[in-house]
Amino acid sequence: MTATGRLVIMGSGETAPAMIKAHRMLLERVPEGAAVLLDTPYGFQENADDITARARQYFRASVGHDVTVAGWRSADTDGLTRERALTALRAALWVFAGPGSPTYALRAWRDTALPRVLRETVFRGGTLVFASAAALTLGSHTVPVYEIYKAGLRPYWEPGLDLVAALTGLPAVVIPHYDNTEGGHHDTRFCYLGERRLSALEAELPEDRFVLGVDEHTAVVLDVGAGTVSVLGNGGLTIRRRGESTFHAAGTDLRLADLATVPALDDPAGSLRNLGIATAESGGLAANRPMGPDLGSASESERSAVEQCRRQFSASLAGRDVDAAVSAALDLEQTITDRAAGPSWADEELDAHGVLRSMIVELGELARTGAADPVDAIRPFVDLLVILRDRVRAEKDFAAGDEIRDFLTSAGVELRDTATGPTWSLRADPCSD
Repeated sequence: MTATGRLVIMGSGETAPAMIKAHRMLLERVPEGAAVLLDTPYGFQENADDITARARQYFRASVGHDVTVAGWRSADTDGLTRERALTALRAALWVFAGPGSPTYALRAWRDTALPRVLRETVFRGGTLVFASAAALTLGSHTVPVYEIYKAGLRPYWEPGLDLVAALTGLPAVVIPHYDNTEGGHHDTRFCYLGERRLSALEAELPEDRFVLGVDEHTAVVLDVGAGTVSVLGNGGLTIRRRGESTFHAAGTDLRLADLATVPALDDPAGSLRNLGIATAESGGLAANRPMGPDLGSASESERSAVEQCRRQFSASLAGRDVDAAVSAALDLEQTITDRAAGPSWADEELDAHGVLRSMIVELGELARTGAADPVDAIRPFVDLLVILRDRVRAEKDFAAGDEIRDFLTSAGVELRDTATGPTWSLRADPCSD
């Protein structure tokens, strides 16, 4: 199974003016409702709600695209909330995570389905955008920046998600804020490590690993399907191995294979392009474990069956066809049951159980909100208010007309005055403002 999407690493400034152009390009073909923000990295902060609100406002007002939120604030998040977040992520074509603490995020994500779900986003042709703290988690090793820079602990590595290797085959350690200068007279480059601490940490890395450094206000787009790399923004990309660095300035386009000199990565038929092997061998948290003999491989027909059930379920929910949605869930359960008689699936290859769990979550939401079209339920009342508004406006009582319009707007009803008369529609997300 070959990945066709993009992995994007931002060094900082993910909600700054410098990144607007990059975000617009990345979101250009993403339909409404398919862009999701994952809030875990900053979930510990007292102003987490404000960070979420500001980020959503940035994407709505500056980028021109609404994003929804996958709420997963901590390792203690309850199971239902976590499954709701995973359900949103499984349906997303663009996933974003940004500032906060990388080690805090990893504690929440460790031993969960999240690394696999994030890989699937790119395998399905979607875009995964990780910036700042979230970007630190993408490599095989993670810099615990708060613990080292703020608390003064001896420099050490934390295991990372290893998504760069899983998706591209590149054995990278990601370091954002690479050109940071906040320290003034003391060295805060390399995400506040400075040269002395980075050199010490670099010596502890396995021989094949290299540092992938992304400057502030810079985005590096790894197009996995095309096998290309683009550097956007104000700074550049640095590839560093054992103290030796190669710099690629913004505006540079190159091949993924050009990012490393490991012999296996120079062969386009080798580990870089054999993404199925890279994904199957990635344990999600720097494990790089080989597949054991007891793990079976999901065939293309089995993958197709799971995907068909997923699509049928989504289309049925969109069409408010409850029976068809339940039928799709039952079909998937039967597919899993039939497979149980043979070799088990490798979790990294096929998340059939995860898809089924998401279906259960969505059916629960359907039970809570109802399957009937809400427009049909409110139509008599809205139509009456529209008639009353027309009547008071005809009597030149425009203040009363505006009051009715404001009331409808606050209730999630968008009213438009046209040449043939007023029309109205129900906003998909009346609470988005």
